[in-house]
Amino acid sequence: MFSAIDELRRHPPFNQMAPEHVREFAAAARAVHFRRGQLVVAPEDGPVRELFFIRRGAVTGQRGLSDLAGGAFQYEAGDLFPVSAVLAQRAPTTRYSASEDTEALAISAEQMQALAARSAVFGDFLNRRILTFLALSRTALQTAYASRVLAEQSWEMPLAQLVHRTPVACAADTPLHEVLQRMHDERVGAMVVLDAAGTVVGILTRSDVLHRVALAEVPLHTPVSAVMVQPVHTLPSERTAQEAALLMSAQGVRHVPVLQQGRLMGVVSERDLFALQRLSLKHVSSRLRDARDLGEMREAATEIQAFARRLLGQGVQAQQLTALISHLNDVLTGRLLELTAQRHGLDLRRVCWLALGSEGRNEQTIATDQDNALILGEGQEAAPWLAFAREVNEALDACGYPLCKGGIMASNPACCLTLADWRERFGHWIEHGSPQDLLNASIYFDFRALAGDRALAERLREWVTPRAQATPRFLRQLALNGLRQGAPLNWLGNIDTTEVEGRQTLDLKLQGTALVVDVARLYALANGVSATGTRERLASVGPPMGVPPAEHQAWIGAFDFLQTLRLRAQLDGRTVAGNPNRIALDDLHDIDRRLLKEVLRVLRSLQQRVRLDYER
Repeated sequence: MFSAIDELRRHPPFNQMAPEHVREFAAAARAVHFRRGQLVVAPEDGPVRELFFIRRGAVTGQRGLSDLAGGAFQYEAGDLFPVSAVLAQRAPTTRYSASEDTEALAISAEQMQALAARSAVFGDFLNRRILTFLALSRTALQTAYASRVLAEQSWEMPLAQLVHRTPVACAADTPLHEVLQRMHDERVGAMVVLDAAGTVVGILTRSDVLHRVALAEVPLHTPVSAVMVQPVHTLPSERTAQEAALLMSAQGVRHVPVLQQGRLMGVVSERDLFALQRLSLKHVSSRLRDARDLGEMREAATEIQAFARRLLGQGVQAQQLTALISHLNDVLTGRLLELTAQRHGLDLRRVCWLALGSEGRNEQTIATDQDNALILGEGQEAAPWLAFAREVNEALDACGYPLCKGGIMASNPACCLTLADWRERFGHWIEHGSPQDLLNASIYFDFRALAGDRALAERLREWVTPRAQATPRFLRQLALNGLRQGAPLNWLGNIDTTEVEGRQTLDLKLQGTALVVDVARLYALANGVSATGTRERLASVGPPMGVPPAEHQAWIGAFDFLQTLRLRAQLDGRTVAGNPNRIALDDLHDIDRRLLKEVLRVLRSLQQRVRLDYER
């Protein structure tokens, strides 16, 4: 009894459960033994009557030869199986056999259900296995990084939780001397201006007072409406701290009024968001925006990595962190475009600079090369813009964003085209492209306007999305190209690694995130979804495809976990053989290693769905 309890408590979910619930599981369980090769559970046995916990050994789940996913999945010490079949009280779809001599604990389905009703931790684990593992992984990650940061602060916190005082506001006709006196008395950095209906119509901050009032020598009896800033950038109270930070950075402001059902709830300041951080998003983005030459841009670019490392340790998740990295890369690129256009005497409003690939999806990690293009506006000649783009590409390379080896850059004449030419090029890929063309071209379908005339990109997207959706042949070719690389699980269900420098390794991009990105792009185009982000695509296509919410949440969770592993390896410098996406499995702790195998199983199931839809 005590030995079994000790073994249980070493593994999730038992290490999170109340002691009495762990004892209840151990007391209800019976010890079972399986010889190597012995069948444990099979479809012909009917509904599964017991849940198994492996104490020692391993069990392999293998479907029939008709299983399009291929391969198997291996459960090791600490694993529970077959969870889904026991929960649904159905026969399993998989044959489970001991792949070595195995000792296990078996608990009946009735006792499992009873325990799940009493233990929320146990019940949640059974129903949300992957999401629970993800939460445990994030906790372990934060613990490992705790010594590197000042304190943990969640960027998912709703703004309502950051508002700590009653808002300070005034009417539009309030004289300046009253406004300034109140700001001084209340010790606030901003005064929000409301109309008679209580709607926010303006704002005046301490920094505005200097140039709008003092230097302009505006009489203090003047109403605040004459000098207030408008329109005001506001956010609803349910939006997050991350969104407020991005808004402040994008708009160059330090205060954001927070609205609850359209009414002023309070004001969140830059100080509120970054009081616990030595390096803020606003600080990094301001350095990038204020850079006067390439040398200053290069210096500012180095702070992006330092900022990302701190945020990773503070519990910021992969989706938010890659969005923040992409945002800062946008700021850097935008400033380079602005400075270079000035030197060349060009008007950026005549063209649209496109971000492609991971930047187009807002999913850039620390190690990323360039993927960009230009849409030329009406009447624009290519030659001056090619010279301009060449200088920008070289400057980005100097700032740590290597030139694209495939030449997918705006300085390539094939990537600097008019809107009509881009439509023709996309049309060729959609109507006549070979599999190799589609493999090379898939990166273009993730385009996003970064600077210039954004309407050009919108018009291209409005043309491309319905054209792709209406071309089954193109979608099938896209699907088959995406299936060339399968999920890295071997025939026993273990992670299929590659030995590099004497270590068992895995490429988290080519054998991980890229597989999800390809599937998300395919189903987004097939369902007419215009979003470019992988998470947004997966969330959007789930309902029209009839996928249960838990399943497409598992897709998103799998993608986020792989992105987190990539970021952590890149920030720690623990990649293998100079490949920023290749990791050694012995660098992973137990939770992450087990979760990685679960995630790869999700990827294999996801690819199986593609095969069923497009290989017939």
